[in-house]
Amino acid sequence: MKHEIKVPEVSEGVTEGTVVDISVAVGDAVEVDQTLLEFETDKAVIAIPSPQEGKVAEIKVAVGDSVPVGAVIMLLESSASPSDEAPVPEPSAEQEEPVAEEKPSPPAAAAKQPEPVKEAAVPDASPAAANEVDLATVRRGDRVAPAAPSVRRLARDLGVDIYQVQGTGPGGRISEGDVRSFVRVTMQRITGGGSVPAVHGEFPGLHAQRLLPDFSKWGEVSREPLSRIRELTADAMGYAWSTIPMVTQYDQAQVSEIEAFRQEYNRRAISENRLTMTAILVKVCAAALKAFPRFNSSLDLASKELVLKQYIHIGVAVDTPAGLLVPVLRDADRKGIETLALELNEIAEKTRERKIGPDVMEGGTFTISNLGGVGGTSFTPIVYAPQVAILGVSTATLQPEWDGEQFVPRLIMPLSLTYDHRVIDGADGARFLRWICDALDNPLQLVMKG
Repeated sequence: MKHEIKVPEVSEGVTEGTVVDISVAVGDAVEVDQTLLEFETDKAVIAIPSPQEGKVAEIKVAVGDSVPVGAVIMLLESSASPSDEAPVPEPSAEQEEPVAEEKPSPPAAAAKQPEPVKEAAVPDASPAAANEVDLATVRRGDRVAPAAPSVRRLARDLGVDIYQVQGTGPGGRISEGDVRSFVRVTMQRITGGGSVPAVHGEFPGLHAQRLLPDFSKWGEVSREPLSRIRELTADAMGYAWSTIPMVTQYDQAQVSEIEAFRQEYNRRAISENRLTMTAILVKVCAAALKAFPRFNSSLDLASKELVLKQYIHIGVAVDTPAGLLVPVLRDADRKGIETLALELNEIAEKTRERKIGPDVMEGGTFTISNLGGVGGTSFTPIVYAPQVAILGVSTATLQPEWDGEQFVPRLIMPLSLTYDHRVIDGADGARFLRWICDALDNPLQLVMKG
């Protein structure tokens, strides 16, 4: 007996993903919970296991395919119930014979059949047919448009590229309301007329680029498809840049003593427990967020409210071969630096190996992007919506500092804080960043003011 293996719901809001690896082949015997393939979605790779024992009868996807949640990816022939398979062909064979005999016997009935078929073939002939999702039309990148034919016709009539409309229905389904809302919001943003209504969800089309010229006119070019990570990053960063008025504040932290302590600690620690400057920064930022709760919030324009979170989950940007990923360290304010260092080392390694799930990437309230190991004197990180602030860290260098009597060498680390100016004023941004610098210079501040 053959069983369909479908893409499960891996996380809230995830509607599709990309097949990045297939671990089995047709004819392979598989066990329960054995990995069948790896599915990339929402900046994470999820291993899809086999729900039962059996033999792979058919693989319906290939590496690189974009597959919606709920789609059939494999057929598994069960080896545990051969007795159930024997009676199944017999009734099916018996049913096929009378069906084959009935069709030629009444020719008059066969002649009448085309009429209802023609009626059913008209997609807009009935409300039920109009509401069906058309999965036959292929979208860009071999994806299907989750919209009824009537919705696609409305989009064409209004001059809307339906690929730029984000559906709000189940599985990202696009409704007529989504198309009309897209047109209304786009026109208001272009013309500046009237107040822009609250938009629930992100609309990639609002920051779509203009048509590119034909570069091949000037020389040879090649193309490569965007990875799922790069596609999501481009959408998130474009949305944040076009919707959030950002300000970046700069300051410098003196970290000579704390760096000396870190190196001495690591001389006695095992590799798994090695203390990084990022782990220290996570603890410092967690304390700063408790002292400045507005930096641990999100802006709800629809309700005209500021959502103040009573938990502190800090995301840490990790550089991977596939792109930048941001796993989240939860309850950072309740953990010691040793615990944070151990968790950070583990989660960073899993992130580079693409072995983390989407739940690890969600729920962050503040983000740290440390480029100190790469180089650079400063940079302006982009706020990751719906967060309101992000800390950028650059390479620390030895610089002369006057101590009142002479110049002494000090290790100075440049910091840059980008924040949502709708929520945070410049003076508060300066105070928050200075608090972090003072805490790094004098770690006792974590105890005195944390």
